[in-house]
Amino acid sequence: MFIGKSRFAALAALAAVVLPAGALGTATTAEAASSRGVPGYQTWQSDVNKAIAPAIPWLRDRIAKGGDNPAIVLDIDNTALETYYHEGQANKPVLKVAEWAHEHNVSVLFVTARSSSSSARHQLEDAGYPVDAICTREHGEEKGEGKERCREELTRDGYTITASIGNRPTDFEGGYYEKGFKLPDYGGRLS
Repeated sequence: MFIGKSRFAALAALAAVVLPAGALGTATTAEAASSRGVPGYQTWQSDVNKAIAPAIPWLRDRIAKGGDNPAIVLDIDNTALETYYHEGQANKPVLKVAEWAHEHNVSVLFVTARSSSSSARHQLEDAGYPVDAICTREHGEEKGEGKERCREELTRDGYTITASIGNRPTDFEGGYYEKGFKLPDYGGRLS
């Protein structure tokens, strides 16, 4: 279909008046989030804060009871790192728990469905996390199966996993930890 120059110019002028700046460009993080049924960043952070708030008080009480080689296990994507909202950046409420743990001689371990520990370690350290160990999923393993194996291996290595922190049900399947702290995943939409 051919549109004459004057008609095209009129349509372009109308679009400039009617459409907000950037409407023809890429969606913002908030727009992309709502289109997938995932809330905006501020809502997510509020929900993360509510879920993680009991972690330090619980760890403080648990550490006071004693035990050998206490540790916490963190998932990486959308738990330790803001993978969906700001890739590579620390999820600050979770980082605060990891820093507290490290300062109180609690090992900070990571269990992930990722398959490369070296790239994960690099991202975590760049985001400010102390990293005592990382366990990744092996080829052919289901996510839950790999995470359970990792927690079991870390327990056999002598760690007492006092807390498991994650946002997916697979972060808690199979046990090998004392208490779980579940961050929001919005019905699996934030993986």
